[in-house]
Amino acid sequence: MTPRPPAPARPTPTKRPSFAGSAPLRALAGHARPCGGERCGGKGSLVQNMHAWLKSQAFDKALDVPQQQLSGRTAELQLLLSVVGSPLIPMPVPADTAFSRSVRESSIQASTAKYILHQYIAAMGGQAVLMSVQSMYAVGKVRMNASEFHMGNDSSAAAPPATTRNGAGEIGGFVLWQKTPELWYFELIMAGCKMSAGCNGKVAWRQSTSEKSNASRGPPRPLRRSLQGLDPRSTANLFADAVCIGEKAINGEECFILKLEANAQVLKSRSSASFDIIRHTVWGYFSQRTGLLMQLEDSHLLRMKAGRGRPGAIIGAGPAAQLSGNSIGNNDASIFWETSMESVIEDYRYIDGINIAHSGRTAVTLFRYGEGSVNHKRRMEEIWSIEEADFNLKGLTMDYFLPPADLKIDND
Repeated sequence: MTPRPPAPARPTPTKRPSFAGSAPLRALAGHARPCGGERCGGKGSLVQNMHAWLKSQAFDKALDVPQQQLSGRTAELQLLLSVVGSPLIPMPVPADTAFSRSVRESSIQASTAKYILHQYIAAMGGQAVLMSVQSMYAVGKVRMNASEFHMGNDSSAAAPPATTRNGAGEIGGFVLWQKTPELWYFELIMAGCKMSAGCNGKVAWRQSTSEKSNASRGPPRPLRRSLQGLDPRSTANLFADAVCIGEKAINGEECFILKLEANAQVLKSRSSASFDIIRHTVWGYFSQRTGLLMQLEDSHLLRMKAGRGRPGAIIGAGPAAQLSGNSIGNNDASIFWETSMESVIEDYRYIDGINIAHSGRTAVTLFRYGEGSVNHKRRMEEIWSIEEADFNLKGLTMDYFLPPADLKIDND
C-alpha cells in the first residue's frame, strides 16, 4: 500500500466497550485519529494507527500466518469481509439536494418522499448541524456468520468449508474515516483476515491479504456501511430522488417506504464484458413516529455472459460477481445472481448534536439460478456495533485517501 503521511496523536480514549467474552479494547497511547489542539503531534501513519488498534484485538491473532497456510476457511472469511463487510451503495450520492429542493416541485409520491426526508433530517439533528459536518471517524466491532450453500434438491452437494466455530460466528473490528461520501478509507480485520477499501473521489478500490488491489467498476460511490445510521447527511441526499411506495411495520414500528432505482447509465458503467448489471434497487424504511431510518435494503441482479469470465474484471460488480468469478464458463449465458441485503438499524444516540445509530444487524442472501444451472442459495449475517465515533476531524487531508500503488483498473 502507498505510504501514508504521519497522523497527529490524540488523547487516550476513556472507554472502549467490547463484546462479552472478547478481549477488552486497549488504548492506543495517543495514536487513533487526527485531531486538533495542543496534545496533537505524535508520530506514525494513519494505517499504522488503525493497525495498532486492530492488532490489539483477539480477532487479529492469526494475521501473521504465512500465505501458504491459508485454508479454504480463510477464503470463506475473505468472502464474508467483501460481501458483508464492505459493499458499496449502488449509485453516487448527489450533493446536498435533499436540503435545497422544495416539497412542492414533484409528483405526489416524490413530494411525499421529500416530506419524509425533512422529518428524517430534523430527527437526526437538523439541517444546520448536518450541513456543518465536514468529516467523520468511527470504530466498531462485528460478528459475522454464514450458512453453507443449498444447491437444488441435492443435499449431498459439496459445500464450502464452514466459516464459523460451532455456529458462534467470527468477531472482527473495523475503522472508517470519511471526509465526503466519495472520500473515505475503511479497514476490517476478522479471524486473521484483513481487508481494506477506500475511495479518493475518482476511483473506489479494495484489497485483502489474499488478493491484489482492484478498482471498483462504475462511478465513485459511498460505502454502504456509512449509510447504516452513521452518515445522515449522505442518507438524506441518497433518497432525495426517491419515491414513497407505501408503508410497512419494522419491529413493531410503522414506517414509510422510500424506493430508489439505479439509472441505466450507472448500471452500464458497472457492467463489463463478463456480466451485465440488470437492476439495483434501494429501499429505506423511515419511522412515522420518530422520523428515523429503521431499515435499509437493496437488491442487485446480475447476468453472467458466456465464456467471458475473468475474476479480476468483476471486483466492482457486487457480491454475486465476486463469488462466481472462478465459475464462469461457456454455459453461463442464462445464469443470474441475485443479491439481497437487509440492514436493521438500532440504538440511536447523539454525538455532538447528531443522532447516530450505534448498533444493528445485516442479512445477505445470494441466490444463483438460470437455465442449465443448479439453483443454489446462501445466507450471510452480521451483527455490528459502534464503539466510538466523532465528527469534524482536523488534519484529515487528501493524502489519507490515496489508493494503493499497485491498484489495477480494468477498462474492458
